[in-house]
Amino acid sequence: MPHYVYMLQCNDSSLYVGSTGNLGKRLREHNESKSGAHYTKIRRPVTLVYSETVSTLKEARAREAEIKRWPREKKLNLIQKP
Repeated sequence: MPHYVYMLQCNDSSLYVGSTGNLGKRLREHNESKSGAHYTKIRRPVTLVYSETVSTLKEARAREAEIKRWPREKKLNLIQKP
């Protein structure tokens, strides 16, 4: 089962990085659910600006952690790559 690492742009232009096994469901949760990530809940609506597929949850979590450590400029460069 594939897993996803994703980046959202929030209503205030901030970026949020996460990982999930079901990208569509997680995006709906970020935009509509009363539970979930507090960070995005107060910055709705959010827009998916980047995603990548990895093989395992372990890989997804490691990649998420890696991207979260990056400065904003590097994250924006990742989003803009064709």
